[in-house]
Amino acid sequence: MGRMHGGRAPRTEGLIARRRFIGSLAGVGAALGLLGTGTLLGGCSAAQSNDGSKTNGAASGSSEKPATSSTFAFDTYCTFTVYGDDAAPAQLAQDCARYDELFDLYDPASDIARVNAAGGAPTVVDPATAEVVEAALGFCAEAEGSFDITIGAVSRLWDFDEGVRPTDEQIAAALAHVDWHGVSVDTTNPDAPTITLADPEAALDLGGIAKGFIADKLVETLRTETEATAAIISLGGNVVCWGTKPDGEPWSVGVRDPNDPGGSATVGTAYLRAGMGAGEAVSLVTSGLYERTFELDGVTYWHILDPTTGMPVATDTVSVTVVSPSSTQADALSTTLFVAGSARGTELADAYDNTAAYFILEDGTTCESTRWQELTDFKA
Repeated sequence: MGRMHGGRAPRTEGLIARRRFIGSLAGVGAALGLLGTGTLLGGCSAAQSNDGSKTNGAASGSSEKPATSSTFAFDTYCTFTVYGDDAAPAQLAQDCARYDELFDLYDPASDIARVNAAGGAPTVVDPATAEVVEAALGFCAEAEGSFDITIGAVSRLWDFDEGVRPTDEQIAAALAHVDWHGVSVDTTNPDAPTITLADPEAALDLGGIAKGFIADKLVETLRTETEATAAIISLGGNVVCWGTKPDGEPWSVGVRDPNDPGGSATVGTAYLRAGMGAGEAVSLVTSGLYERTFELDGVTYWHILDPTTGMPVATDTVSVTVVSPSSTQADALSTTLFVAGSARGTELADAYDNTAAYFILEDGTTCESTRWQELTDFKA
C-alpha cells in the first residue's frame, strides 16, 4: 500500500523514522504465486467476508510452468511468478535491490536522503529518481491537497512500530515545511538530473508512490530485457499482472479481510486481464488503515497521514483498492482516495481512464467507482 505514514527504528541515531515503504508482508507462500494482498469487498452493501482464493500466478492445466522466486526489499516480501524465462525472477530481484538503494529514506547514501539533507541545494540523482519525483509531482497537482510527497517533514516524527505520537506543537512546526510546490526537477542533463527543495527543511517521502513506480519499472524490465511472456509481481500490497497467462484465464487476486489483517481470510477475488493485448499490464493496489496502528491513551492512530493536518486521516474508509493499467497511478491514488473519503474518492477514480476503486467503509458497507466491476469481475 500503497502511503504516507510513520515508521520504524532509524539507521541514524536519534531520528524517529517510518518504514521505507508501505506494505504488509505478503508471506513466504507468495513466492509460490499465492499473493493474498490488501482488502476488498462487494459494492455498496453490508460487508461479508469469506475464504476466497489468493492470487494464483500458476496456470491451471497449462503446459508452461512458471519460474517463481522472492526477495525482501522496501520492508516487504517481493514475489515474482514469470512465464517464458526462468532467469527473469533473478533480474527482477536485482532491480528491486537497486531501487531500494535509490529510494530508501533512511539510508544516508540514497538519492532521497541526500536530497533531504542538501539544505536546499540542487542534488544530482539517478534518472529513475528524477522520473519518480516528476511523476509524483503530477499526482500532487491533481490530488487537491490529499497527496504531497513533502509529507516527510511530518511522517518522520511518527513511529508506528514503537507507538510514538509527536506533540501537536511538533506537528504544527513540521507542517510549515509540507508543500510540494517547492520541489523542482531539472532534467537538462538527462544522465545527471537534479532535484532541489526550495525549503531547506522540507523532506521528500515517496512512500505513497514508490512501490507502484517500481512495479511499473519491473514490467519494463520484463518487456525489454527478458524473454518472458507473462508474469505476476507482488510488492506487498502492490500487485501487477503483465501479459496473458498460457491457459488464457484471467489473473486472480484474492484480498484479505480487514477484520483479519494478520491472517489469511479474504473477502473476495478480483479477476484481471492485463490490458487489451499481449505485453500489456494491469495493477491492483490496496491500502488499509489496519496495516499499521498503535493505541495511546485510549486513542488509536493509523499510518496514513493527511498532508493538511499531519495527523492520521479522518475518513469513512478502512480499506481502498485501486485497479489501473499503471501501478504508479494506482499507488498514488490509493493514498489520495483514502484522504478524500469514499464519496469524493469515487469521483476522483472515475476521472482516470481504465481506472476504478473499491472502498470498505467503517460501518461495514462497501462502495465502488463506476468501472470497478467492469475492470475486475469481482466475486465476493
